[in-house]
Amino acid sequence: MIKKQKIKFVQEAKSELKGYKLYGIMPIENVPDSLVQKVRNQLKPHARIIVARKRLLQKIMESNESTKMLEKYVQGNVALILSKNDDPFELYKIIDQNRLKLQAKPGQISPSDITIEAGETSIPPGQAVTELKAGGIDVKIDKGKVVIAKTKVLVQKGAKIATPVAKALKTLGVTPFETGTRISAIISQGIVYDEKVLGINTEVVTNDIATAFYGAYTLTIELGYATQENVPVLLKKGYISALGLGLKAKVYSPATTEKMLAEAVANALSLEIAKEE
Repeated sequence: MIKKQKIKFVQEAKSELKGYKLYGIMPIENVPDSLVQKVRNQLKPHARIIVARKRLLQKIMESNESTKMLEKYVQGNVALILSKNDDPFELYKIIDQNRLKLQAKPGQISPSDITIEAGETSIPPGQAVTELKAGGIDVKIDKGKVVIAKTKVLVQKGAKIATPVAKALKTLGVTPFETGTRISAIISQGIVYDEKVLGINTEVVTNDIATAFYGAYTLTIELGYATQENVPVLLKKGYISALGLGLKAKVYSPATTEKMLAEAVANALSLEIAKEE
């Protein structure tokens, strides 16, 4: 963009900031344009993504109190997300689910062991056989098809991928690398949520809270410590304990009299039956 275009772009973007509820920073370093476009489509019509050089983004963000608070997260190549949705966790979830498998490039460090399984392939004999062998893969031709002779860890985790190996992996269609979109920070209603907070699994946290609550609830029942949640249970437990003690001690009360009379009648009947025998 020429200078006039840059000025116009910044001014238009500044005026747009006022119409949104939350703002986010999405790193796009090494993220394919196709993936960024996919996110654009997913967020329409309630959000917009602004992609620009770092300096232009900073000029845009300086004009708004909320986006100013995100400036420290503008590291490297990033995009600014404007959203009318007021739930930062929902926005994070939408963006974080986008993943794309990538082919290996020479010089890259393998993120994990890359294992080539033995078996028949759909690759026709020819130049591909030479490329696979150059990459260290033991292959043979069987009935007109390329067959991998044995399973092998071609690249160990942390090892650098050599050019012949990268070519062999491409020939086999192996995509050992993965990229995706993510959010480094979101600001909503004056609160900044960083990636660690946004990435919390709400289901796990909810289950942990429920488990902790049940444990605490059970403990208060055992200790007889009254709370708003356990009072009905404690009253019932106390009533049953008092009733049992009253019956054992032969203490007459409206609650024990009927049961004591029933017990006396049962005992009398037992004695009568015993006499008859």
